[in-house]
Amino acid sequence: MTRIGSDISLVRVGDLWGHGPALLDTLHAQGLEGVNIRTLTDLSPTLDKGELDAFRQRADELGMYVEMGVGKINPYMTAELPEVRALGDGDFIAGMERMFSACAEMGWTTLWTACAGVKEYAAPYDTDRARREAPWPDQLRAISSLVDKLLPALRHYDLVLGIETHEEITTRELLRIVEGADDPHVGICLDPANPIARGEDPRAAVERVAPYVVSTQLRDIRVFPSPDGDGLTRFLRPCGDGQLDWSETLGILLAANPALNLTIEGVGGWSGRSEVPVSDAFWQSLHPELSDAGLAALQELGAESARAAADGREPSFAELDVFQPDQRAAHDAFIARSAAHLRSVLAELAASVPSR
Repeated sequence: MTRIGSDISLVRVGDLWGHGPALLDTLHAQGLEGVNIRTLTDLSPTLDKGELDAFRQRADELGMYVEMGVGKINPYMTAELPEVRALGDGDFIAGMERMFSACAEMGWTTLWTACAGVKEYAAPYDTDRARREAPWPDQLRAISSLVDKLLPALRHYDLVLGIETHEEITTRELLRIVEGADDPHVGICLDPANPIARGEDPRAAVERVAPYVVSTQLRDIRVFPSPDGDGLTRFLRPCGDGQLDWSETLGILLAANPALNLTIEGVGGWSGRSEVPVSDAFWQSLHPELSDAGLAALQELGAESARAAADGREPSFAELDVFQPDQRAAHDAFIARSAAHLRSVLAELAASVPSR
């Protein structure tokens, strides 16, 4: 049975949702069936067995799934993750292996990771992809090498590492990492809103990665032409309030993995606005596999949003480009709307299957 849960980053949201078992109670009261904690150290910085076991026990009592994040896997940015290195007494890989061991002991077998992080700079420098002192191909080779170094521990503990389709990486690049590992302990965490950042058609991206998807971070998108006319702007929307075809998306994903958990990545207050400067020469140089078909699909999404806003069918750019100060309420509404839509789509998909 497909279950629906929420992604929570405790560091980001602070005490808005509570910590430990209280977080699970909050999510369960909202009708959710699981959770992804962005990094295990958010739950317990020292991996205290008592703290982790209390969380595990409450999740079991409530019948909730737990998927756990273990930090990023890009050796060029491990300095941004001192808490992981500290767990290994200075050895980053040892720190990762300690988290693997703790997750295995708790029975949390699906792990989240990503290849870099979003930065507080304007595009294209908003991801590690644009670092000129560390060219992206060098980073990709280092990431693949680190995955190879982590594989023995993943096999030993029988864990699956889901690498996210994050803002910095294309789905083709991610597939090369996963297929290069050639091991069922390495798969993909799908966020269908992120391939847009790399100039990819979201539908084609989902089809491309579906056979390897082991976990999800679901949200919708609305794409507009950028105000300066040089590119596109992506806004994040609750599932069902954007431009993704969820019947098609879930059909593709569940055909490949019928037991896949549907975890929603909520947005609290922030509109999720990000720029995709597809006309910028430097940005284009960072994407040697950029396709005319992918760009055309994104341009059509932008034109579609502009038309729908002009005739009042959908929100305008200005209506989406706002900050909601009550972050807790905004996040909870985002999750509730997404969960309701996903359940509706799941019901329709189930009804469409011929009875035997």
